[in-house]
Amino acid sequence: MASAIIVAAGKGNRMKGPTRKQYLELSGRPVLSYSLITFDACTLIEEIFLVVPKKDIDACQQKIISALNLKKKVHLISGGVHRQDSVYNGLLSVGKQPDIVSGIVVIHDGVRPFVRPEDLTACIRCAKKVGACILGTPASDTLKRVDKSQKIEKTLDRKNIWLTQTPQAFKYDLIMEAHEAARRDGVIGTDDAALVERLGKDVKIIEGNRYNIKITVKEDLAVAHALIDAALV
Repeated sequence: MASAIIVAAGKGNRMKGPTRKQYLELSGRPVLSYSLITFDACTLIEEIFLVVPKKDIDACQQKIISALNLKKKVHLISGGVHRQDSVYNGLLSVGKQPDIVSGIVVIHDGVRPFVRPEDLTACIRCAKKVGACILGTPASDTLKRVDKSQKIEKTLDRKNIWLTQTPQAFKYDLIMEAHEAARRDGVIGTDDAALVERLGKDVKIIEGNRYNIKITVKEDLAVAHALIDAALV
């Protein structure tokens, strides 16, 4: 079995609105609800650890979790200054559960509402075999490396380039070691897999779904609405 950490503690500054992006309405329910429903339905997930801003804990319980009638236990955890801090807080809470050290932890961004159940399952099963597995998609656009003035320095070969997503799944002791090493060294990674890579450990990437988008700006929310309207998710 696996434990899930759903991270939804971001401020959403790039959305430029009064409501945090994880709480914005998407086809009649908050963005965050979609991930909770998918993870709750996954038979490989035992418990869910939802990381939100401290001041939002009561509201999340009353307005989101209670309204969904979820079957699994949802632990509400206070977030940190950065996403990495929020994940670490979630890991500490997961570690308080019995027998978790030998288990799998799945880390997911709460503003990726369209992760497919089959991709979540595949990611967990892969991590059980190899220790660390993430979802992603092969790059399809031409990639350019530029300098500080945005002058193109080189066209990169996209053959072996992938765009990463969440969920990302790891053996608990491995991802905890990676986070503690990063905290000790003052390193902020762009995702959790990068922290494991710092340890010299292998991370496998498997193909996910191109519609597993991250809602960051207003245009992303419009795309999400369009995907639902077109029945693509």
